[in-house]
Amino acid sequence: MIASERFERAAVLGVAVAEEARRLLRHHLGSPGEEGDDGTVLVDVPYPDAAVLTAVLDVAAECFGGRGDSVEEARQAALETLLQLAGFDAESQLNRDVPEGGR
Repeated sequence: MIASERFERAAVLGVAVAEEARRLLRHHLGSPGEEGDDGTVLVDVPYPDAAVLTAVLDVAAECFGGRGDSVEEARQAALETLLQLAGFDAESQLNRDVPEGGR
């Protein structure tokens, strides 16, 4: 496999992981979403989805060169990068209405 094919596959995998992180967050986002004093939306993700999301964020932090003084800050930075990678455009699967049984 040539390098360009490996990079293309890595990019597709990265976007898929980012979309899955967004799907998990959206699935657990209550309505109305709880909002912090600084405008940050708080999402409670229960086990086992929390374990999956934690693993994804740890891997992403490693890939993106974890930023922050603590593990939680590195995970938060990775989450922000993943959400940017997934994009907030109309083509994102997570911006579409999903039937209740489809989540």
